[in-house]
Amino acid sequence: MSRVTVHTLQSAPEAARPYLENAQKASGFIPNLLGVLANAPAALETYVTVSALNGKAELSLAEREVVQLVAATNHGCDFCVAGHTAVALNKAKLPQEVVDALRAKGELPQDKLEALAAFTREVIATRGNVSEAGYGAFREAGYSEGHALEVILGVSLATLCNFANVFAQTPLNDELSKYRWQPSA
Repeated sequence: MSRVTVHTLQSAPEAARPYLENAQKASGFIPNLLGVLANAPAALETYVTVSALNGKAELSLAEREVVQLVAATNHGCDFCVAGHTAVALNKAKLPQEVVDALRAKGELPQDKLEALAAFTREVIATRGNVSEAGYGAFREAGYSEGHALEVILGVSLATLCNFANVFAQTPLNDELSKYRWQPSA
């Protein structure tokens, strides 16, 4: 049970409806995250806008999904872990063993993606005050200064949706149920 209203197209504030309509057209359902964010149309618009900007990053979709899954697992957002697991497997085509390692907060079996995940973890843990060693390992893996800032962009997007879902106790859509995740105790 959600702590706040999960809006539908019919119940959403007028300013939120176009975003919900677009989501319905794009994926065939309205993710409950968007229904929650519809309570504050400016928050919903921010999420949609920042998502689109994040999609323009030089990091590949697979790399952006690594950032999103690292953030979601670190923030304990079961909704976002499920949603990004679906994207990581079905759209980004990340290997199952990489996704499993991300969901378990473990070490990734691909060195470059592990460097990305480690850098993302350190960005979150230090609120951006990444050590020279952490940044150096990220750069040595082939990532640029711009990529570092794109990781921070991804973390900012994740923070909005992770925190909103954790606060709202957003229920998982049936469409995402096979990707369900629970934080380990």
